[in-house]
Amino acid sequence: MRILAIDVGTGTQDILLYDSKKEVENSLMMVMPSPTVIVAKKIRDATSRKKTIFLKGEVMGGGPSVRAIREHIRQGFAVYATGKAALTINDDPDRVREMGIKIVDDAGQEVSAGDYEEILMQDVDLGSIGSALSFFGVDMPEKFAVAVQDHGYSPHESNRIYRFRIFEKLIDMGGDLGKFAYGHGDIPAEFTRMISTSESLGCKEAVFMDTGPAAIFGALLDPAAQQPSMVVNIGNGHTLAAIVKGHRIVALYEHHTSSLSDRHLQEQLMRFAEGELTFEEVFGQGGHGCYIRENIGFDALRSVMITGPRRGLLMDMDEKARDRKLWERLHFAAPFGNMMLSGCYGLITSYLPESRAEQ
Repeated sequence: MRILAIDVGTGTQDILLYDSKKEVENSLMMVMPSPTVIVAKKIRDATSRKKTIFLKGEVMGGGPSVRAIREHIRQGFAVYATGKAALTINDDPDRVREMGIKIVDDAGQEVSAGDYEEILMQDVDLGSIGSALSFFGVDMPEKFAVAVQDHGYSPHESNRIYRFRIFEKLIDMGGDLGKFAYGHGDIPAEFTRMISTSESLGCKEAVFMDTGPAAIFGALLDPAAQQPSMVVNIGNGHTLAAIVKGHRIVALYEHHTSSLSDRHLQEQLMRFAEGELTFEEVFGQGGHGCYIRENIGFDALRSVMITGPRRGLLMDMDEKARDRKLWERLHFAAPFGNMMLSGCYGLITSYLPESRAEQ
């Protein structure tokens, strides 16, 4: 069995080609710029050439690309977008228009005549990935597993709240890996970004997850992970921590990485593990929230697993600032020897029912 796992983050897209006939460590892998970073560069290039831009395609991850769009408008240049592409910027079309963006039909007939740059919005570019593999004589597989961070369609309320309420519901339903993984026809209607990704793959066999839970379950494949465990994924955009007991998430915390210093993160993780952190506190700081369905207490944790590209937030902390209780159990997870692919390993595990039992 061959599966292409694609973990789409804010800074990078991490790609793993799993082959059941090989050792996992011999899997082919790539860590490349994320689609939103690629789109942001195209927008900045258009800005430097003083060109109108026309955004086409699907809803995808924002962050760098949305910041580039805002700067393009600030410098006085026009932006057009199709309805689906506009969802990348905001779920509320009125707010998109208030930014100065003109929403047009897919044909773009309303785009002003003249020289403009057409930019395709998509989270997964199988053409580029397939080309890269082909240069090394590798064929694309028939099965796919993709992780994207989906806030859920919420045009009239905070997407931070909406996203976290979805997580709370999944935890209440059991919190096991299977609750966070979807097939083509199982994706909830509010996950517009995930659905767009599914549609872009067509009828190919695939499963889909959110990037946070994918990394959490992937990090648990590190041999040092002993449950109950607190697993922390410090990503380029979001930091997500979970208490996992019996292969089920029983508590969850999510914040924006850019809002966290090393000491702030350590303090919140300790209070989260002790069951003292509240949703209101995290949300009030600009984060997504905190949900503790079962409080097992820090002393019951057998391991604290840290993964993600920004794990240096804790790794580089001054020794005087470290909480001894935390650091005695801290381990920087590297499942199958590769920290950057934690999310991909979580995706592969979601695809293989027999692997779930081996966690």
